[in-house]
Amino acid sequence: MILVLKQGISPDEKEQLMDLLRSENCRIKEIEGVEETILGIVGTIQKDIRYFETLPGVAKVLPVSKGYKLVSREMHPSDSVIRVGDVSIGGDRLVVIAGPCGVEDRKRTLDIARVVRRYGAVLFRGGAFKPRTSPYAFQGLGEDGLKILSEVREETGMGIVTEMTSTGQADLMMKYVDVVQIGARNMQNFELLKCVGRIGKPVLLKRGLSATIEEWLMSAEYILSEGNDQVILCERGIRTFERYTRNTLDLTAVPVIKKLTHLPIIVDPSHATGIREKVSPMARASIAAGADGLIIEVHTEPDKALSDGPQSLYPEQFEKLMRDLYVIAPVVGKQLDYTYLEKAAVMKKRGGATRLPPRVVYTGVSGSFSHKASEQFFGTDIPCRTCSSSREIFDAVQNEEGALGIIPVENSLTGSFHENYDLLLEYDLKIVGELTLKSVHNLIGFKGAAMNSIQKVYAHPQVFQQCREFLAKYPQWDVVAVQDSATAVRRVKENNDPVEAAIAGKDMAELYQMTLLKEGIETNPRNFNRFVVISRTPFLDGPNNKSSLIYSVGNKPGSLYATLKIFAENNINLVKLESRPRQDKPWEYLFYADVEIDICHNEHRHILEGLKEKTEFFKLLGCYRRGFELDS
Repeated sequence: MILVLKQGISPDEKEQLMDLLRSENCRIKEIEGVEETILGIVGTIQKDIRYFETLPGVAKVLPVSKGYKLVSREMHPSDSVIRVGDVSIGGDRLVVIAGPCGVEDRKRTLDIARVVRRYGAVLFRGGAFKPRTSPYAFQGLGEDGLKILSEVREETGMGIVTEMTSTGQADLMMKYVDVVQIGARNMQNFELLKCVGRIGKPVLLKRGLSATIEEWLMSAEYILSEGNDQVILCERGIRTFERYTRNTLDLTAVPVIKKLTHLPIIVDPSHATGIREKVSPMARASIAAGADGLIIEVHTEPDKALSDGPQSLYPEQFEKLMRDLYVIAPVVGKQLDYTYLEKAAVMKKRGGATRLPPRVVYTGVSGSFSHKASEQFFGTDIPCRTCSSSREIFDAVQNEEGALGIIPVENSLTGSFHENYDLLLEYDLKIVGELTLKSVHNLIGFKGAAMNSIQKVYAHPQVFQQCREFLAKYPQWDVVAVQDSATAVRRVKENNDPVEAAIAGKDMAELYQMTLLKEGIETNPRNFNRFVVISRTPFLDGPNNKSSLIYSVGNKPGSLYATLKIFAENNINLVKLESRPRQDKPWEYLFYADVEIDICHNEHRHILEGLKEKTEFFKLLGCYRRGFELDS
């Protein structure tokens, strides 16, 4: 059941209530919301629900009808994020687990690990204990396999995921493994579930061969009831009458799970299809369905694999899949980060050098697009500080009050954020990274407000441009520009007037407990914001594949062409070129350019020097990584 506490309850009163509940052998989970606090109660409850309604400090009691109570959204409304070392499963960054079905030998396992690590996997899978249909099939290397997996973690930095098949392996799991996998055949091995619940390590729980979603969640409940809430669900296909694939991948389970439980869900298209050519299409579909990640079988020589070779991707197929996922992820509000582990290592190193955690600064509030971009680039564990303006971000980074800043510089529909480009010219800071974030705008107001009754709408000026076709349908609305989306929604909330509304992201509505009156009102659904990360010092080591420049040329025929000719002759792709008026010289212009090359690399120094010779003013804004680094 759920106890909703009275507003204004004191800490002492709450503690007395919790002591009383503990005396009734209740297990308590406290959940603090924006406006109310609730206590989730599980256990063998002997007393009638009316008894709990009379307890001091309790406003109301809500029974939880589902058998899976700890797993349910009712008990835990917000999404759980499971930490595996530096990797977070369940947030806005996609997690890809990859590796062979079984650990076969040291050299081959390390070769596969280097490949999947290079192409963006952040956790490594490999079975040391293999429950097989035939007793004569390869059963795994046991502890010797776990020792090889430990070498993989030491060399690559990837955490290890492997299957536990009996309670007698608990000590080995504690010694060698980062994530304990419970396979499909063991999903209802309740003694094994209790055991991994007591171990306390993150658990990857695969759906059984013929299990319903409710049975799957009840198995997760066994683990949580033992005190371990670090559970990751894995849809791997179920057995049906269809024989063209190994199993039937139930992708409808992904949105269903997202609604029923707070636990993250990943998908295993390798075991679901059993056919190599089908793995990548179903992996792409899984991410589109809303999965938090994937577990993919990869092998350098699948034809020689001792288990599941026909469903294992070749390295080049895995590379292509990861490139596809990089493109798909922003469409569903997520990010595939190829430098995930490198960023974590750099941030740890910076924090260790200063004895203070490095801090990221951004504009807006928690839940704003800038905050979301920060979390997708750096993760959720890096301390952040909000700033009221872009200039404040530049000042904070320049004055070492923040290690890095993240700013929007371009929108796919309305173009550049000119103020921020001018600040890049003004300050002596470098661009060290970039990120693309899909921006979905919504009309936000009070519950029950009718569209034809709205009179005033608040939003950032650029947002009005991005939603101009929708706004054209309501010419009677008074549009009022504000500095950011958070200010827009907050003003509507504070004014408490149902004739007012704001345009902002969905998270802003949740933050201020407002209602989405109309979703997706941007003119074009392909509405993306490009953010860049600024720093005083370099961030990640190379290789880089993009550079940003500012330069001016003489006021004579062919001067701009001379610079563009350098790019053309060296086969360099120019992905952005924009002119901006010079503040110090009327009617003269600066050119902002982005090129797909690391212009600072030694082999490209002649290009850099050639540009400087052909320009009157030249400033390098930064060299950084853009997406996937192509093979040379």
